[in-house]
Amino acid sequence: MTDWDRVRVLWPDHLGLARGKYVPARLAHKGTSHCVCVFTLGYDRSMVPAPGGYLLEGLPDTQVSYDTDDIRQGWDDDATGVVIGDLSMHGEALPVSPREALRRAVADWEALGYTPKVGIEFEAYVFSGGLDSPRPYDTPGAMVYGTGVANDPAGVITALVRRAEASGIAMESVNAEFDEGQFELTLEYGDAMQAADDAFLFRLLARETVLTATDAFGRPLGLDLTFLGKPFPGISGSGVHVNFSLADGDGRNAFSDERGAHGMSGLARGCMAGLVHRHRGMTALAAPTVNAYRRLRHGQLNGYWANWGVEHRCAGNRVPRGAGSHMRIESRIGDGAANVHTLVATVLQAARLGVAGGLECPEPMTTDGFEELDTDVHCAHSLSAALDDMEADEALCEAVGSELCANFVYNKRAEWDRYTSEAGDGVVGDWDAITGDEPLSEWELKQYLPYH
Repeated sequence: MTDWDRVRVLWPDHLGLARGKYVPARLAHKGTSHCVCVFTLGYDRSMVPAPGGYLLEGLPDTQVSYDTDDIRQGWDDDATGVVIGDLSMHGEALPVSPREALRRAVADWEALGYTPKVGIEFEAYVFSGGLDSPRPYDTPGAMVYGTGVANDPAGVITALVRRAEASGIAMESVNAEFDEGQFELTLEYGDAMQAADDAFLFRLLARETVLTATDAFGRPLGLDLTFLGKPFPGISGSGVHVNFSLADGDGRNAFSDERGAHGMSGLARGCMAGLVHRHRGMTALAAPTVNAYRRLRHGQLNGYWANWGVEHRCAGNRVPRGAGSHMRIESRIGDGAANVHTLVATVLQAARLGVAGGLECPEPMTTDGFEELDTDVHCAHSLSAALDDMEADEALCEAVGSELCANFVYNKRAEWDRYTSEAGDGVVGDWDAITGDEPLSEWELKQYLPYH
């Protein structure tokens, strides 16, 4: 521990939000506690009796513990450390904890002799106009794969990257994405839990950095940043891609086989089979908001289709060409507002079920992906339908964690009900027919934009 006088103790809830407390550095070794009923909360602070949230059982505490050696430099100021805690009750890990779901997924692979490695790619928009009238960051000189002042005239992306590095979050690359004000922010590859933890902290750091940015005279810039899947109609949405591979007992990439088709080992093909086979069951966990289904559409270069391709961005999953020892699978199904720990756990478990079930990997997509397709299986078109698909995939729910999934479904059914009863004229009548060009409802902006 350095000269920190306080520690910001954080943990991911069911919505992927960072809950926590500040504790004095002198008491950091004791951990802390929170009411477990956080796991019954909606974005609007409404509460429902979701399983595992103990709303009707007295609203007890969950304990938060961590190793003080894991405290790292925070970004509030030089005197604040930050750490991610584990949740428990009665001496046992809290079953509805997303971080615990990922720990189980890692352990399941380790029991087979493999260590999951993960790299996270984010897409996000910087925007102005506040939460009431948001509009993309004004960057008229921006371009796809752009860098420099034309793409980030206020320097806010540069500031957040430097803050991330100072907090031990290693960046792999940063560039302007497709539309004005949109950026791709890629974190370095590493062990699955470390990668998810870094991604969790990075999202919070990024938003807080941009939201508090000032000009050279100390005046607020009036900017914000959002990872929300579809914050603006008619332009690109934002996703989170999970790249993963498995290291064997000798540290070698078990996905790589130069003699295999496309350089993939049998293990990699089994994992891919699992991802394709369980695509629909994964969708709600990977795209957990009403808003996400404005983005998951045909022809939008995301994880819509239940297929895979070699260097094919229209496919739901992708592998690089000629990767050799760097072979990996990129799952493209994740929405920008996904809970990162839950998403990575879901990807790893779906892949493992493919191997365990001996599923046959389909051939890769070779059609254009726009007019010609190799499958008619795709994501559901609404959160409600995606929840139906998730509940139907009992094996996946059990693998991810039956208690977590029951809590998730209950909370998300309630979220859907609030949307259909409260959004008024903004309720979409036919989710099968939308194109992504339709205006967002005020309900979506109010519910999601302050938090994602």
